[in-house]
Amino acid sequence: MSDSIVGEKSFKFAVRVINLYKFLLEKKEYVLSQQVLRSGTSIGANIS
Repeated sequence: MSDSIVGEKSFKFAVRVINLYKFLLEKKEYVLSQQVLRSGTSIGANIS
């Protein structure tokens, strides 16, 4: 996946989404954080 630009950008986006998920967990936003994590990291699965 590292050969394609789209794969690289989707990986970086997923890392940012995971950081957002961790931040939202600290703020006790459990439902929203779980949905953000699922939708933000599913992009990588759809491009392969």
